[in-house]
Amino acid sequence: MKFNYKEIHIGTMIKQLVLEKEIDEDRIANFLKADTVVIDRMYEKKSLDTDLLLRWSKLLEYDFFRIYSQHLLLYAPIPKKETKHRSGLPSFTKSLYTPEIIGFIIELIELKKKTPTEIIKEYNIPKTTLYKWIKKHKK
Repeated sequence: MKFNYKEIHIGTMIKQLVLEKEIDEDRIANFLKADTVVIDRMYEKKSLDTDLLLRWSKLLEYDFFRIYSQHLLLYAPIPKKETKHRSGLPSFTKSLYTPEIIGFIIELIELKKKTPTEIIKEYNIPKTTLYKWIKKHKK
């Protein structure tokens, strides 16, 4: 089963990875400079501070921020045409679809959870792009 990018509970995901990697609690406590009670509370949180999430990402060698990026690719509105006002921040395009995103979309179609038309409307994926994925990833 593919990951549900719409409902992210980061604490649960961190705990799952800690268990899978069998990371020692003392190592976690030392790395995060937190006691086990605080760490257990983190596992229960739907979201975490970005500095803390960055430390978890380093400790577990997993990019938890990418999950949020995938969410944005699927659920953020398409930006309006570029205006003359430019930000000093880097700009990112929505046109970079990862294999996980493509797999997620294909699975929705194969399991008949959504039609191609629904996917095109809901996720703003171009019709030609979607049909290329379907043709390429047909089972």
